[in-house]
Amino acid sequence: MKPSRLPLDWFACGLMFVLCICWGFQQVAIKLTLDDVPSILQLAIRSGGAALVLGVLVLWREGRGAFSDGTLLPGLTVGALFGLEFLFIAEALNHTSAAHVSVFLYTAPIFAALGLHLMLAEERLSPLQWLGVLVAFGGIASAFLGKGTGHSGSGLLGDSYAILGALAWGATTLVIRGSSLSDANPVKTLFYQLAGAAVLLSATAIISGRTEMELTQRALVSLGFQTLVIALVSYLGWFWLLRRYLASRLSVLSFMTPLFGITFGVLILGERIESSFAIGAALVIAGILLVSGAEMLRGRQQRKALEASEA
Repeated sequence: MKPSRLPLDWFACGLMFVLCICWGFQQVAIKLTLDDVPSILQLAIRSGGAALVLGVLVLWREGRGAFSDGTLLPGLTVGALFGLEFLFIAEALNHTSAAHVSVFLYTAPIFAALGLHLMLAEERLSPLQWLGVLVAFGGIASAFLGKGTGHSGSGLLGDSYAILGALAWGATTLVIRGSSLSDANPVKTLFYQLAGAAVLLSATAIISGRTEMELTQRALVSLGFQTLVIALVSYLGWFWLLRRYLASRLSVLSFMTPLFGITFGVLILGERIESSFAIGAALVIAGILLVSGAEMLRGRQQRKALEASEA
């Protein structure tokens, strides 16, 4: 019998706070070094470096038969989807602000919730969650249709790429949830994702001719941060939390990420926040909170009903 997940404690909340700061800063880290290393090449390098470390860990733990446990096919699928997500993120950062990417990318839980609603009976959306979906999509529409998208037509294209990245992220969640990866070692699952991203992004960079880079001190610091802190430590920390704490409550706390992304974009990159985007971002975050928060409340009600039936 699997151990039940724990409610959040101060340690989990503190760790989530740190993770959200890291995730909110990652778009800014990429933007800061665009003149030195193309965005797609940055993501390829960080994915490849982290995948190499994780691959060694998987082989060390499980030996030569590590990938003959039925996870290879879904692993290749999530690798391709993860690669697509970061391909869209790379293109988005070439056209729009880090703040825009941070907000639109984190609509992924909304798309994942819609997909799970169609896939699994126990994941049907409640009326409150449907309200959250409508609020979030209203926020997206406000940010897209309002005047002053940041970079005119180019900004609209970048925002669209960020939404496509969120769709790919949501699809990755669905594949993991509906396959043998749901019970696989999280290190192996993350390896599949990062290895797939490294292959896809490297191939795209080579084909498109975006392989020239200047390894300045700024570029080396940024790539080191992205590889070690983001792709390795933060992702493994997230999986560690998911295995020990209630996922719905962790998802509620993740709303801090786009807030940090906006803050860092303004303070570090000097990005301007248009009124239409500010309104849209607030609606998107509110929608995410409604969808994730309603799931947390539903889980609490189910546990109370189970406890009452066992009493």
